[in-house]
Order: sequence, then structure tokens, then C-alpha cells
Amino acid sequence: MSSIKSMLGVEPKQVSGNIYSPSKLALKLAVDKKTDYDHSVFEDKNTDRNRKILVIGTEQTLLEMQNGKNFLTGNHPVEMFVPMLHFMKAGFEMDIATPTGKPLKLEEWAFPEEDREVMAIYEMFKPQILAPLSLQEIVKKLDKNSPYTAVYIPGGHGAIIDLPTSLAVKKVIDWSVKHDKWMISICHGPAAFLAAAIDASPEEFPYKGYKIAAFPDGADKILPLTGYIPGAMPWCFGERLQALGVTIVNKMPNGKVCHDRKLITGDSPKEANKLGKLAATLMLSETV
Repeated sequence: MSSIKSMLGVEPKQVSGNIYSPSKLALKLAVDKKTDYDHSVFEDKNTDRNRKILVIGTEQTLLEMQNGKNFLTGNHPVEMFVPMLHFMKAGFEMDIATPTGKPLKLEEWAFPEEDREVMAIYEMFKPQILAPLSLQEIVKKLDKNSPYTAVYIPGGHGAIIDLPTSLAVKKVIDWSVKHDKWMISICHGPAAFLAAAIDASPEEFPYKGYKIAAFPDGADKILPLTGYIPGAMPWCFGERLQALGVTIVNKMPNGKVCHDRKLITGDSPKEANKLGKLAATLMLSETV
């Protein structure tokens, strides 16, 4: 069976030992050499240095599947950097943070290597990626005067490893809701919203009654067929969010962006451009 999968290009690539990255077929289907970043121009740029964006990423790389195999993951570079390009063009400065301040991890195999803008912003933020801020330290000082107007949580399967169980992420979400800040996320990033349920009753969940777009559980369940992931997911974040009263508006990752109050979400890398442009536009239109 393994040899047949290899011939068909659906055998996950064994990186080392029990660690796997996507198959040749999965990379061909899911990873583009260039993105659809559209170079949007924002005429009324932000000039307020106290209106920054806090970007929260994962510091984990290995997602253990149900069969015990480890998927080599992290944050998806397209989902991270294309929205950041729009934020930067709109005049917003950004701070990158991980739960404990360890280096942010990226899905290296997913880089659009022929996309000059994405590769350039990656190089620009590489110092922050290698030495991000500690979210545990940031939350000690968060208050109504903190210099953030928005929080951005990019996707990639790595987002489900450490963010949903982080007390620091919970405190950021609670702060953002209390002070009416923007929360922006894409693909698997909304799994981080589960952190808000830590030590809280379902009725206290801040996004109860909200609509979001996210990578659907149904799509995650078929990814092993193409060898994108080396086994069935350990758990499904969509099911848990829906149990807390969240409505996921898309059944497939078919290009959906959803704006509900101060929450802006998208379903996949395909929507990174649309998500970033919409979020930047909404933030600029806000009267502060």
C-alpha cells in the first residue's frame, strides 16, 4: 500500500523519524509559488503609533495525529504574511508574540518562494520571528491604554497545538472584548478562541452567538487522503467552537471571509488577501 501511495504521490514525506510533511500531490494542490496579494493602496493611512497590531503565533512544530505520527507544521506563511502586507501598507506597526516568547514556527514547505512581497516581509520580520515578545509578559501590562487596536492570529495547523490551551491567549481575548478591539484570524487560527473557555462556563464564552469563517472540520477529515497530513486529526476545533455557541458559516474552504462585530475571520490561505484588505479597511475607517 505504501508503494502505491508513493507512486500516486500521496505518501506524506518522511522528514525524519516519526515526523512528516505533506506529500508531493498535496504540495502541488495546496501550495502556490505566488500569492494573489493585490498591492492595494490605502489613501488615509494610520499615523497613530498607539494603534498597533499584536500578531500571535505558535511556537510549536509537531502535531501528533491519531495514529501517533507527527505532522511538521507551524503557522502558514501565506496566512501570516499576506494580511501583514496589507496592515503594513495601511500604516499599522506590528508586534509579533508567542505564548512564552520562544521563536515563532512557520510551515517552511508552504512558502510561496516566487512571491517577492511575501519573501521580503518575511525577511523584514525575521528578527521578531526568531525573538518574539512573550505573550505571558504582554498580558501583565494589558489595559485600556495598551498600544494595540487589533489582534491577528494566523492559521496553519500549528495554531491548534498551543494556542487553545494558553492562559495568556485567554487574557488577550478577554482584554480585546472588554476594550472593543479588533480580533482577526484565519483558517486554523480561530482554534485559539477556545482559550477563552478556560476556567469559564459556556455562558461566559465571549464569542457565543458569533459567526466565523474557518477551515472546516470536514476538510481536515479528508486531508489524509491526499497525504497533506499523515493521519487523522487528533481533535476538531470546529466542533468545540460550535459547542460553545459559535456558528461556522462555511462547509468547505471555498473562499469565505466573515465580519461579525469586531471579529473578522477567513477560511483558508485563499482568503488571506481578502481578509487582510478588509481588516485594514475596517480598522482605518474606525473613529478613535
